[in-house]
Amino acid sequence: MRGEATAARQRRFEALLAAHRGIVYKVAAGYARGEDERADLAQDIAAQLWRAFPRYDPQRSFSTWMYRIALNVAISHLRERSRRHDTLALDEDLHALPADDGDTPEIAQRLRLLQRLIAQQPPLDRALLLLYLEDRGHREIAEVLGLSESNVATKIGRLKQRLRAALAD
Repeated sequence: MRGEATAARQRRFEALLAAHRGIVYKVAAGYARGEDERADLAQDIAAQLWRAFPRYDPQRSFSTWMYRIALNVAISHLRERSRRHDTLALDEDLHALPADDGDTPEIAQRLRLLQRLIAQQPPLDRALLLLYLEDRGHREIAEVLGLSESNVATKIGRLKQRLRAALAD
């Protein structure tokens, strides 16, 4: 009986993870550099999601819960990397944006600059930008990051000003 419940829980988790796997990849891409590090971080996020899944409340949004776990793992990953006195190297992947989508060279260059600026932000600001660029509402961002909605709005406004100023330089 217990084995059936565990198997059912595992199938449910796998289905939810498959449906929302893009969140794991986006967070890993935003907090890790290089393909191997991103793959390792994505695996760490998935493992932590599985460990926390018994505490997931199905009455709440799975994607919001998933973002919270994924961002916590990613921020811990960044902190661990900085404790090792690892320097932030230029991420070659950021310079290898696909040349499709009909972007002009100027737009592609501005997108690379924007990605670099986002990568230079502190972990919480990077999380805010990731969620904002995902078109998540202030309420959901607040829930994921443990902030008030007004604090989210204020921080996003300030981040947008900083990014605009940096892009104008």
